[in-house]
Amino acid sequence: MARLFGTDGVRGLANRVVTAELAVDLAVSAARVLAERGEFSGHRPKAVLGRDTRVSGQFLSHAVAAGLASAGVDVLDVGVVPTPGVAYLTDAVEADLGVVISASHNPMPDNGIKFFARGGHKLDDAVEDLIEEGLRSPWQRPTGAAVGTITDAAPLAADYVEHAVAAVRSFAGAEEPLTGLTIVVDTAYGAASSVGPQALEAAGATVIALHDAPDGFNINDQAGSTHMGALQDRVVAEGADFGIAYDGDADRCLAVDHTGALVNGDQIMGLLAMAMKDAGSLYHDTLVATVMSNLGLHRAMDAAGITIIESAVGDRYVLEAMREGGYSLGGEQSGHVIVAEYATTGDGVLTSLLIGARVREAGPLRDQCAAIETLPQILVNVAGVDRSRVHTDAGVQQAVAASRRELGKSGRVLLRPSGTEPLVRVMVEASTAADAQRHADALAAVVTERLALS
Repeated sequence: MARLFGTDGVRGLANRVVTAELAVDLAVSAARVLAERGEFSGHRPKAVLGRDTRVSGQFLSHAVAAGLASAGVDVLDVGVVPTPGVAYLTDAVEADLGVVISASHNPMPDNGIKFFARGGHKLDDAVEDLIEEGLRSPWQRPTGAAVGTITDAAPLAADYVEHAVAAVRSFAGAEEPLTGLTIVVDTAYGAASSVGPQALEAAGATVIALHDAPDGFNINDQAGSTHMGALQDRVVAEGADFGIAYDGDADRCLAVDHTGALVNGDQIMGLLAMAMKDAGSLYHDTLVATVMSNLGLHRAMDAAGITIIESAVGDRYVLEAMREGGYSLGGEQSGHVIVAEYATTGDGVLTSLLIGARVREAGPLRDQCAAIETLPQILVNVAGVDRSRVHTDAGVQQAVAASRRELGKSGRVLLRPSGTEPLVRVMVEASTAADAQRHADALAAVVTERLALS
């Protein structure tokens, strides 16, 4: 059977794949695994629980809380809060476990469950495997005073906002580092619908909120970082300095400059890397990026005297590489950005604050991104195939090798199985869009032919 956990927890259609029963079982198994590893020794265990705005998150969060409490864990239910808010609060209140109910940028019918360990770091793959192995296995249930409590802890969301604002004040060395800026914020009807605008306003910005009235059903619906058109139009119409779009759980963001042009995660990482290098806070003048980052970022960083270290796709793997080398900045093209001094995971709200601080200090966002060229990049998602064979099928590998020979140093080819969806992702970069499209389409055809599910 396929592994239940993907690169960002367990995810799928709510109430079909991600059910209340699964939520209870995962919570119980997580508590038992951590207890068996000695994580709860000498104290009563505690967990922080948060969710995004999906209606299914209501019953799933109740199920997770029930599972944890039945396993003897006290639960602080923060309610609707961004994923990085749960990560921060897990560390801040010295909890043993953090749990987020969210499917991030996925459509509303989906949902997911992901875990953070003590300190606010995502669980290692090996621990997730143990949790999966432990599902529904017999166990000795606690009774009496040993069962856990469930507490409404919604006010803790304000602590996350205060943390994010304190971080940008430290980064910029100013009490109101965004004063004078007008920023349009698309909250995707998601977890940052309240806290995102609150944080930007507290840092001094004038905020125009967009898609900020979630109703449980509209999360990511033609809104947020997967649908940037409305934000682009609004930034231009309002004459704003720039715009920010979060995804459903606000662990990432993308931006729009004052002309309405898109600013992707590579450009955001690049401008922050140069800002931190100028400030002397970019450890070893090194940025950690994934294999999906554009060649244009590599070239710009090389020109700026910044080294790029590549990781696998997924902010958890970016963070692993950062922790191994002690690096201070990393992220993904999709907009996950991790600044190690202030966060243990991708944080869209914090990233938007840091972008604002850099714009106010160094000038328009468009100018900040001018040195970071984006080469034509085509990404084709191939569905209905056996993604587990993408790196072992001889025919696929031969086609990849042929494209790489033809492109040479002017392009790049990457095939990888999605960690969150049943897809193979085909990515090609080239000096022209036509060449990139031609190679991507050809490789996608080979993948479809060779790896089609019977």
